[in-house]
Amino acid sequence: MRIVFLGDIVGRSGREVIFKELPVLKQQLRIDGVVVNGENASHGFGLSPAIATDLFKSGVDVITLGNHSWDRKDLIPFIQNEPRIIRPLNYPPKTPGLGYYITTLRANRKMLVINAMGRLFMEPLDDPFRMIDELLSRYRLGKEVHMILVDIHAEATSEKTALAHYLDGRVSVVVGTHTHVPTADYRILPSGTAFQTDAGMCGDYNSVIGMQKDAAIYRFITKMPGIRFAPAEGQATLCGLVVQIDDATGHAQRVAPIRIGGELDSVVPDWGPER
Repeated sequence: MRIVFLGDIVGRSGREVIFKELPVLKQQLRIDGVVVNGENASHGFGLSPAIATDLFKSGVDVITLGNHSWDRKDLIPFIQNEPRIIRPLNYPPKTPGLGYYITTLRANRKMLVINAMGRLFMEPLDDPFRMIDELLSRYRLGKEVHMILVDIHAEATSEKTALAHYLDGRVSVVVGTHTHVPTADYRILPSGTAFQTDAGMCGDYNSVIGMQKDAAIYRFITKMPGIRFAPAEGQATLCGLVVQIDDATGHAQRVAPIRIGGELDSVVPDWGPER
């Protein structure tokens, strides 16, 4: 099975590159499942129900969130009736929605998608290591589910890497989001888990992590609020990774980055049929 994960969608340009490129990418790489991080999809802050619906129509199976989960208040009632949108697992127990979802793919293969948020330089949430442990005690790789993907939405690269090694062999993929910059460390860990510290963003890289440059620069040089942040709206780069997963074990066989269009050099793996 082949799974694509796409990093944080930032604003209109990020949405448009997904709508344009994802159908082609799914056919070209024979993709079975698509997960995206959508916490910045609505004008750079939050996710609206209408945009979520459009993403599902474009071929997305599951949408993960992060620290901007509740920037759009209209998502709160919507998420309670749309389980394919998941917020961080380690939010408090009474938070709307769930932190995981199981989707059924080709040949009745079940994929568990987990969204967790880091705690270093982030909100003081519950322990993501412990919360994921508890969930994996109920949904075991190769038993109740055939593959497991974890989106760790975190600031610190150390925390993302530590979680990946902690989960190595127990999940299929651990991929980081939040920093909006694709890292070059995609690999398969010793016990079979694919990992990349950050998938990057789907947005305009002629920007400051997806936002128009002037407002960000003004705040850095003056330390004053002023110009309102807004997403950059030039040509976007679609960023993420693709993972081929062994049907029998749920472990990763191959992993490669994806970058299409915009400011960054394009990279799409030339994978033929599954081996």
